[in-house]
Amino acid sequence: MNAKKWMLSMLTAVMMISVISACSSNSSNKPSNMGKSNTETGSNSETKEPGTDPITITFFDKNTGDKFDNAIAKEITKRTGVTIEIQQPTGNPTEKLNLMLASDDLPDMIMFDRSSDLVAKYIEAGSIIPLDDLIKQYGPDVTEMYGDVLNKTRYKDGKNYYLSNWYGLEHEPVFGFNMRKDIVKELAPDKAEGGVPFTQSEFKQLLTDFKAKYPQIDGKDSIALTMDGENWGGTLGTFKGMFGLNGYYEHDDKLQYDVKDPKYKDMILYMNDLYRSGLMDKEWAINKRQVWEQKIATGTIFSSTGAYWDLGNSNTILKKDKGEESQLFAYKVVADGVDPAKTTYGGRSSLGWDAIAITKKNKNPERTMQFINFLASEEGQYLLMWGIEGTHWDMKDGKHVPRPETLQAFKDDWAAYTKETGIRKWTWFIKNGPGTDGTPYDLPGRYERAPVDQMAIKNLSDTVFDTAIYDGLSPQGGTPEALSEQKISDIMKQAITKAIMAPSADEASSIFDKMLSDMKGAGDDKVEAVYSSNYAARKQLWN
Repeated sequence: MNAKKWMLSMLTAVMMISVISACSSNSSNKPSNMGKSNTETGSNSETKEPGTDPITITFFDKNTGDKFDNAIAKEITKRTGVTIEIQQPTGNPTEKLNLMLASDDLPDMIMFDRSSDLVAKYIEAGSIIPLDDLIKQYGPDVTEMYGDVLNKTRYKDGKNYYLSNWYGLEHEPVFGFNMRKDIVKELAPDKAEGGVPFTQSEFKQLLTDFKAKYPQIDGKDSIALTMDGENWGGTLGTFKGMFGLNGYYEHDDKLQYDVKDPKYKDMILYMNDLYRSGLMDKEWAINKRQVWEQKIATGTIFSSTGAYWDLGNSNTILKKDKGEESQLFAYKVVADGVDPAKTTYGGRSSLGWDAIAITKKNKNPERTMQFINFLASEEGQYLLMWGIEGTHWDMKDGKHVPRPETLQAFKDDWAAYTKETGIRKWTWFIKNGPGTDGTPYDLPGRYERAPVDQMAIKNLSDTVFDTAIYDGLSPQGGTPEALSEQKISDIMKQAITKAIMAPSADEASSIFDKMLSDMKGAGDDKVEAVYSSNYAARKQLWN
């Protein structure tokens, strides 16, 4: 009997020890209470404090393969306990992402192109996880900073599988007609300083006057207007902006190809007129990016299409060789019958460029979300984009103020300084626009603006519009409609190029009409039905 009592006492003691150990273990696995105090996000969820125990997270960043070892990286690790192991191939990131999906060989985190169909493929395969519960428990700053963006980036099942990067609509211009300011001052002095747009006839006359006055520059034939043949979107996007065209033609509450907007044909005929008048570079369609840059850098080009920042390399050379105002500055041209305020040069998505997700292989999703929450917070944004307080910037009178040497280093060699310090190197969960003190999150890109930037902002900021509602409406890859869409795209590009370069307006018109007929034969109605269906579903999801 005594032996039985002794055994029972021992078993009871062992059980008690086990229970105590389990409780202790669970407690030690919870995030530590170090860090700032966070408020609860809901009555049934508890906001967790950031953990700081050392942890390594593998991250496939399609934009960089550099090691996470510069000053900003070390500061991130110091504040969060997280070290990032960057995984990025030297080859095509898309190919690597497809391979990872097929092999199920996944890192802890992935950055995609947000518009890529790979995002949907990863979601459908269950390779990336829903973030909603993690955000509720560990992402108070994510919730605050992203706001309604979280509603708009939900998948069709209503869940969030990624967080946007470079999100939030900012009124930064995109496309424009970039012209040498010194020559605009000669030929159209009343428009040189911007603020007043050119009409389409004024623009043609300006090109004509340039060719008449400068048939040659420095012994070389001049060109009134050129384009980057590899930047199809920038070329047509500039002219579409002039005519107030969007990515789709919305008609009877349905979406059709943009070429079906009646103004599109007017645009093509105007471009054809410029070409036939000898005002457009005859090699525009075959210009490689490097060739296009070299042509502009010679100083023999008066104007070009595209975004003002695309001309950075060429403008740097022009400024050095010929002076500040020899650079190409962005101006607005308005087509006949179009309200200048309704031009569409500045299509931007408030949902950003990239999608960052946590994969199913991540063994520490809670700590990962805490890490994400820190980077997405205002503190994290300024660390990523401005650097370390007291080293790269100071807080004065409640505002972030960059140190002069920081600004100068970016001016001297942006790429080298970024690589050395890590400032603006790790661009993750970045929000566009200003912080709460009014200073922009993007220090090198937005704090001090060059004269070319200032002109673009002056002339084209009012043309910015949000394209988010139209993003990613294409058919799913591999479907018959997706194959038709690709065929139609090829038909459009070939026909539009021929129409612009046609020997007469009548022939340009015929080529355009035949293109519409060929698109119909290729099944454009079926593709448009997908656009319209996806568009309707998105509006319903967002509402």
